[in-house]
Amino acid sequence: MTATAPSTLARTIADAKAKFGIALMPFIAAGYPDLATSMKLLPAIAKAGAALCEVGFPFSDPIADGPVIQQAFKEALDKGLKVRDIFAGLKGTGHPLPSVAMISYSMVYRFGVAQFVKEAKAAGMTGLLLPDLPPPEAESICKTVQDGGLETVLLVSPSTPPKRREEIAKLSSGFIYYLSLAGVTGERTELPADLGDNVKALKSLTDVPVCVGFGINKPQHVKQLQGVADGAIVGSAYVRRIKEAVDPVAVCETYTRELLSLLK
Repeated sequence: MTATAPSTLARTIADAKAKFGIALMPFIAAGYPDLATSMKLLPAIAKAGAALCEVGFPFSDPIADGPVIQQAFKEALDKGLKVRDIFAGLKGTGHPLPSVAMISYSMVYRFGVAQFVKEAKAAGMTGLLLPDLPPPEAESICKTVQDGGLETVLLVSPSTPPKRREEIAKLSSGFIYYLSLAGVTGERTELPADLGDNVKALKSLTDVPVCVGFGINKPQHVKQLQGVADGAIVGSAYVRRIKEAVDPVAVCETYTRELLSLLK
């Protein structure tokens, strides 16, 4: 087992587990429906009990994003949203909860890895998730990210080979993002039957928290993950509610409370 000192994300997740039995991590698409509204979502979900937030930086080439998130990213980019606009917006939030940037590695590479990390840290971000980081480069990039003061979050899917899982566990300093199923993001009716066994096996490799995403959208799903995973990540369901809402901030605050309702 790989032993590591508790990170800010790990400590935050542990605090949430002490209160709810699991940490809830909503996903927001920065700039959707507009930058100001997306930034107001952070204090709203924090107030409702979310422990952390995954902030999606819109990019044009979807990696594992389903149609709901793809469309949100497209609309944000169509309005001319830039990376530094998001950093500026985050600085104005007051940092109500730790946030993890989810962004294409290709964008970070063009920006400059060290420079991106520096500006993300200055904007108050805690971690960085690069879903398309190619394995040969992962080690050196993760070192640059960690040296710059951000925590690394890497993905593991049901099809990730055992050896690669061990490598990912060693490179993840914040938490490991376990994809509950292969494919793209989106709301699902049921979670996979083998999810518990898969998470247990992954947790045997590391002391770093394991959070589960993809398909989670009901209070029952979050309750099901309690005692199995360290965190539950909810994405498409938030973005869909934002799209349909007259008052996205109020709706997301209510939805956050709903997702945690069975844990109390």
